[in-house]
Amino acid sequence: DCLECHGETGFAVPTGTQGQGPMRPLDINAQALEGSVHGGLDCLNCHNDIEQIPHKKDGLKAVDCVACHLSLGEGAAPPRKSWLGFDEMEIVIQTKGYTHSIHADAHLDPGANKAKASNAGCADCHTAHYVYPPSDPQSSVHRLNSPERCGACHEKALAEYRTSIHGAALKTPWKGESATCADCHSSHRISAKEGVESHRVVVDQCGNCHERETRSYQATTHGQLAWLGHKDVAQCKDCHAPHDTRKSDDPGSKVHPDKILETCRTCHKNAGPEFAQFRAHADLGDYRRNPEVWWLGRIMVGIVIGVLIFFYAHSMLWFIREVKSRPIAWVKVDGRSYPVRTKRHKHQSGCHFRRFSWQWRVNHWALALSVMTLVFTGMTVMYPDTAWAMTAIRLAGGWEGFGMVHRTAAVVFLIAVFGHGVVVIYRILRSPGFQWFGPDSLLPRPKDWHDLKAQFLWFFGQGEPPRFDRWTYWEKFDYWAVYWGAFVIGLSGIILWLSDSLSAVLPGWVFNLATLAHGVEAFLAVTTLFVVHFFNNHFRPSKFPLDTVMFIGSWDLEEFKEERPEHYARLHASGELEHLLVDPPSPTANLLSHILGFTLLGIGLTLLVLVIIGFAGRGLV
Repeated sequence: DCLECHGETGFAVPTGTQGQGPMRPLDINAQALEGSVHGGLDCLNCHNDIEQIPHKKDGLKAVDCVACHLSLGEGAAPPRKSWLGFDEMEIVIQTKGYTHSIHADAHLDPGANKAKASNAGCADCHTAHYVYPPSDPQSSVHRLNSPERCGACHEKALAEYRTSIHGAALKTPWKGESATCADCHSSHRISAKEGVESHRVVVDQCGNCHERETRSYQATTHGQLAWLGHKDVAQCKDCHAPHDTRKSDDPGSKVHPDKILETCRTCHKNAGPEFAQFRAHADLGDYRRNPEVWWLGRIMVGIVIGVLIFFYAHSMLWFIREVKSRPIAWVKVDGRSYPVRTKRHKHQSGCHFRRFSWQWRVNHWALALSVMTLVFTGMTVMYPDTAWAMTAIRLAGGWEGFGMVHRTAAVVFLIAVFGHGVVVIYRILRSPGFQWFGPDSLLPRPKDWHDLKAQFLWFFGQGEPPRFDRWTYWEKFDYWAVYWGAFVIGLSGIILWLSDSLSAVLPGWVFNLATLAHGVEAFLAVTTLFVVHFFNNHFRPSKFPLDTVMFIGSWDLEEFKEERPEHYARLHASGELEHLLVDPPSPTANLLSHILGFTLLGIGLTLLVLVIIGFAGRGLV
């Protein structure tokens, strides 16, 4: 019935008054309509406000494609192939993507009729009646047709695209497929070009073709911070031009050797000539193009693997040995006796040995809190594409405040570490009789090696546990590992922090090395501190669930005898022990120390889980 009028070629109505003005075509190609994905529908399925012929004098309302598509997901039945030939849930997902896109926002088209539902409706891209699958060359959104379709509104972008490497390759299909509009911007998740979501979509889409380059970009400071919404770092479009993309050896390219420094100076105003050596795509697997990064990556990853294998094995063997060393109690069940290993009871002497003064405890708290803050803010940058990192940035209100918190925590951390070292050296220099390699020194000595061997023999049941003095070999490792980490993380962090000034004098690849060293060393710190250090001091069976010595500063005398027999014997023989004995902590102090201790342990373990999630999804480098 509809085709009696609309099937007539040339059928149209005037748009002006009194039958004047341009004609609005209303004719339909029935054959093309029947071959489209909507060919199985009746006209009234879409134009459902038509009640009579002729139609309403004030016109028909716009067809609501969105409501119809979203209704496919409202049924209780599982997704199925719809009458369109597509999976219903995929239609719903794509439509929801459109409703959140920039095209669905009517306010972004100043000249639009305010009654219009969007600035680019479904029909603007897919046409009103001749909707074909994107894979069909007849489709207006087929990859070969989409540039011209999008260019109907985005004329400048289309003009640039036609002369770009993508557009030129599209005209020479024998060279292989090239990227079109939807390949970079996606089909429906199109957001404002200034927004962080637009950057994420484009980077994701670029990765479909340029997987290696995208991954290496995201491992740089540019990629990490841009993903989190930092507006002052380079994105893909800043170096490669958003539509006029050219090969790197094209003189018109922004990354051509003759132009790359000028491109860098767009952001880094003071960049010197050597800054152009920065590896925007520092691929660790490409030795030819990134030899410095390749070597440092191998060294740093080797250190991480070696340290973790040794100390994780050390912790597991220690755990097994302590469990086996527990006393056996016989428990009767249904008249039969079964051996059960019980936790060794700690004898309380009623007297405590002061191990740490309040100054060192405050220093430790400053160190612990600053490290945890650095881990949270730093790992958010290292693993920016994890859900928890993006949520953290959103809750913080953006990257700016996050960066300030990170740098403040870094200053506290460095003061706590190197300030501690200065005080220790000062005290040593004021003690003429101090033995640099004696029992009170934190420098490694032969006894540490002998203790390590004895400990492993004990692990395998081949001897007695070693008799430790004031400092154990694992405590010395923890101590000097902090200085090593502070030097590597601190130096690389300062280079990145002062990059605007240092770019005038340092070659660009130095900043690649700083980024790599900063992230990998931080990862090593997390996986040793929150696993090995926590186990050695809190989670091994004889200490579980918490050792409060760093919070209250003292050990029970019986615990001190068991943990440090050599130190106890020395102090007892010299008569110094009685000067270091103190009263046990009050119940209130003991309660507060447990609350503080469990809080810090909980935060540390939570951070460890977040880092593991990031590592599982993206790896180390």
